[in-house]
Amino acid sequence: MPEGHVTHRIVRDHTPLLVGGPVRVSSPQGRFAADAELIDGRALPSIEAYGKHLFYWWDNGLVGHVHLGLIGKFRVTPGPAAAVQGQVRMRLATPLATIDLSGPSDCRVFTADDRDAIVARLGPDPLRRDARPQVAIERMASSRQPIGQVLLDQRVLAGVGNVFRAEALFVLGIDPRRPARDCSRDDLQRMWETLVTMLRKGVKDNRIVTIDRRRFPVPGEAAKRGDTTYVYHRDVCLECATPVQTIELGGRACYYCPTCQT
Repeated sequence: MPEGHVTHRIVRDHTPLLVGGPVRVSSPQGRFAADAELIDGRALPSIEAYGKHLFYWWDNGLVGHVHLGLIGKFRVTPGPAAAVQGQVRMRLATPLATIDLSGPSDCRVFTADDRDAIVARLGPDPLRRDARPQVAIERMASSRQPIGQVLLDQRVLAGVGNVFRAEALFVLGIDPRRPARDCSRDDLQRMWETLVTMLRKGVKDNRIVTIDRRRFPVPGEAAKRGDTTYVYHRDVCLECATPVQTIELGGRACYYCPTCQT
């Protein structure tokens, strides 16, 4: 599932293509057709990312919502009227580009109150300027659950997924099985700061690279293979060569090094 850096990067890339003038909205697949009629031809003043959610603020007061889920993706084609490929749930078209959305877990149009209800269920998003880190720190500090499970709870932190969870815990040397409330406040503060740094870099690079490139250069072929993490999807720890172990936390396999994370 795409993590929070993906949605924020989508806002960054799509804003100059969509925001400002009228946008033609359609549903070649048909499942979004009724909602598309509500906003077709309207102007789009802004696009917003919050965690793994995207919100499209239309000039008639309605808000479009997209959650990519496990397989959702956008395809951007420069210029208008690109040929439809596959099952396209939503098409956004301007003279600058055609943007097709396929496979989202949610794609609908609703009110600003509906948007607020979704955001109210989420924890702070480390990539937002209005984030309140102390809210996330307090929620982590009060949980008996393993820290590796808490980090995937979107009610605690919005936008953190499996890769950033594993890599942040590794960088801080924290065993994912440690109860969150047993982590010191300093640990939790550094956890927030580490996630902010990693997620911002993910937006900038448009991919996940968590390793220190000064110590571990990433040749082109290695980057293509995804060799850009310390423990995630690795057989051995990049730092000490200990075999990486996994434990299921939050319904996902959490990768960790039993030597570096004590």
